[in-house]
Amino acid sequence: MLKSSQEKGWILYMSEKAKVYFSKEISPEKVLEMYQLLGKKLDGKVAIKLHSGEAGNQNFLKPEFWKPVIDYVGGTVVECNTAYEGERNTTAKHKKTLEAHGWSRYFKVDLLDAEGPDLELAIPDGKVIQKNFVGKDLADYDSLLVLSHFKGHPMGGYGGALKQLSIGIASSAGKAYIHGAGKPEDIWTADHDSFLESMADAASSVVDYFKGNAVYINVMKNMSVDCDCCAVAEDPCMEDMGILISTDPIAIDQACLDLVYASDDPGRDHLLERIESRHGVHTIEAAAALGFGTREYELITVA
Repeated sequence: MLKSSQEKGWILYMSEKAKVYFSKEISPEKVLEMYQLLGKKLDGKVAIKLHSGEAGNQNFLKPEFWKPVIDYVGGTVVECNTAYEGERNTTAKHKKTLEAHGWSRYFKVDLLDAEGPDLELAIPDGKVIQKNFVGKDLADYDSLLVLSHFKGHPMGGYGGALKQLSIGIASSAGKAYIHGAGKPEDIWTADHDSFLESMADAASSVVDYFKGNAVYINVMKNMSVDCDCCAVAEDPCMEDMGILISTDPIAIDQACLDLVYASDDPGRDHLLERIESRHGVHTIEAAAALGFGTREYELITVA
C-alpha cells in the first residue's frame, strides 16, 4: 500500500514498512555514523531539535554527546520555552539554562518562541485540534533533525520523536494548547487520551510543514521513568539499549517501545508501568491513524 501527500503540494511515498536502523553501541561517533548510513540529506538551513534539560536534571543527553552529528550537519540547535514553572519558562531564564548546560557555548542556538507572535500551523485533519502554535522562528528553517532522548514521561508515558515534534516544537502557549486539548486553561486537567491525540495532531502539522525533509534519531540511554523536563527525576531504571534512526517518527517510537517490551532487563517493568499507566502507546496509535508515518517497520541492526 502506498500513501501520497501530493494534495499538500509535495509527494511522500511511504511503503508498508519503514526502515529503522538500530545499533547497540552508544557513542557520539556512532550517532554520526548512523546519520551518515541513513543517507538522507537535509538541505538548506537545518533546525536541530533536542531537549536542553531542565536545571537540576541529571539524565538529559549533554552537548558533548550530540556534538559530532550537530557539527557535521551544521545546523542550529532550536528549543522553545516551557509552559510550567522552572528555569526554562521564560526567554531570559531559558537562555541562562542553555548557557549553563553548555548548548550556547558549543552551538548556534535559537529559541524559536523567544519573541512573538507565534506561527500558526493548520491541522485540517486533526482529530482533536485543528491548529498548532509553534515558535515563529521555525519559518527560518528548511529541514529538521530531531534528536530525541527516549525515556519515560510523567504525562505522556514516554518521550521520543513524536513528543519532540509536538510539545517540543510548540511555543510556550502552544504547549498549553496541546496539553489542554485545545483549551489552554485545561492544561493539566484535560481528558488524557485527548491530550495524547492532540500531541499526534500537532506532530502531523510539523511533519507536513517540512514536507519530508526530516530525520529522527532516538537514543535509548539514561532511561528514567521521568522526562528531562523534571528538575527532580528518578535515576535510570534500565540499562542503555542503543541508537535508532529513521525518516519515520512513528516507526522509530514504535521500535523503541518494542525493544523495551522485548528486554529482560530487571528495570523493564518499572518503565513499562509508567508508559502503560499513561497510555503512552496511544500517541503512536493516533499518529498512525493520521497517516504521516507507519507503525510497521523493518529493524535493521548495525554492528
